[in-house]
Amino acid sequence: METASETSRDLPLLTANEARLLGCLIEKEATTPDTYPLTVNSAQSAANQKTARDPVMSLDTGEVNHTLRQLEQKALARQVFSTRAERYEHRTGTYFGLPKQQVVLVGLLLLRGPQSALELLVRSERLFKFADLEDVRHHLDRLIQRQPALAIQIPRGPGQREDRYMDLLTGPVHVEAIAARSSAGSMTA
Repeated sequence: METASETSRDLPLLTANEARLLGCLIEKEATTPDTYPLTVNSAQSAANQKTARDPVMSLDTGEVNHTLRQLEQKALARQVFSTRAERYEHRTGTYFGLPKQQVVLVGLLLLRGPQSALELLVRSERLFKFADLEDVRHHLDRLIQRQPALAIQIPRGPGQREDRYMDLLTGPVHVEAIAARSSAGSMTA
């Protein structure tokens, strides 16, 4: 029988830069298929994008290059050789054995942090067309129930209408702290 520490070692722990770049690779595969796999410069532009990102980052070329190599060492990205420039593609679906729907949800969670199922449905439209909100919830439940889990459900806090979901690739999630911080932010907005 496996213990929690034995199953958690199968889950790679991503830095903030790794999470951002992996999320960008997932997103750009669907939204810009003509330029995917991404060059280092394209990955840098995607990572530093000011919209659809939380938090906004400012990574330089060296950081992006280093981070893409780290993702490659973790088998979550792969360098693809071309005649013009080195390019990178994500390996998320292969690495975790996930269908496209769940890869898209992981990507969105990596790019934007905690989100409700409705937010994920709306934000996924350019990446994958889910049938409805229940379809999104079904795939989120699959991400939560797998071993090791790739996502966690955060119960709604005071002043919130819906539960939210967050990835577990960036480390353990302190549900109470996130719920308290988010509800405090929604009260001041």
